[in-house]
Amino acid sequence: PSDLAFTVERDYLPESGRFEGLPVVPLDELPSHYPPDACLAFAPASHYRMNTLRERIYGLLRGAGYELVSYVSSKATRFPGLEIGDNCLVLEDNTLQPFCRIGSNVVLWSGNHVGHHATIEDHAFVTSHVVISGHCVVGRNSFIGVNATLRDGITLGAHTYVGMATAVTRDTAERSVVKGNPG
Repeated sequence: PSDLAFTVERDYLPESGRFEGLPVVPLDELPSHYPPDACLAFAPASHYRMNTLRERIYGLLRGAGYELVSYVSSKATRFPGLEIGDNCLVLEDNTLQPFCRIGSNVVLWSGNHVGHHATIEDHAFVTSHVVISGHCVVGRNSFIGVNATLRDGITLGAHTYVGMATAVTRDTAERSVVKGNPG
């Protein structure tokens, strides 16, 4: 087989069996075509259902034995002491300050600021131009909308939804929805 391929769940398989000139393999057949001991995987799926779709695909690939790789743009600014998990997508113009920690299966779209000693837990999605100040914790499976700001030292509970242009000024409980300015 080719060195590169796409995989999707069987219901989404294109009729041609190809995408962008590469083969598309059903996810349930992936190990037989591309064995986990010989291949790496990367699953940058969307934030659908508060990142649970991406979390499920991540779990399926990990469970099948694949090593999942991360992509960090060469145009992102990274300081020493950065910890980053597997299957992360970090696009251009992100600033990742000293001692921040990015969990596994996290998406950081373009132009964000992640402050010193901040933690973004697994399966979170941070859209564009978000400011996460120092010593913040973004709970697992959280979603942060465009141009949102988190004040220093706050914690977002797991599965928190932060709306676009929201200023978050205090901790949130799990499964919170925060919108407005201040949120």
